[in-house]
Amino acid sequence: MNHKATRILRRPEVLQRVGLSRTAVYNLQKAGAFPAHVLITPRCAGWLEAEIDEWIESRRSTPAAPAFCPTKGPRKADAARQGK
Repeated sequence: MNHKATRILRRPEVLQRVGLSRTAVYNLQKAGAFPAHVLITPRCAGWLEAEIDEWIESRRSTPAAPAFCPTKGPRKADAARQGK
């Protein structure tokens, strides 16, 4: 049986590792594009280190997509470039 130690990372370490803001992490998590946090206690959450490491590796192999904010829609500059 393989008993690999599972480490739980708290939010500051997760944010430092992934280089995203707290809001970005929670928005990605809500969209299902970031690992879900686990409850350590009723008022304390963290992320499994292995899942964060896998997510980082998956970003390396995924080409960057153009930025789009669903709450704001396309930028005015984009419409101007298209002649609208």
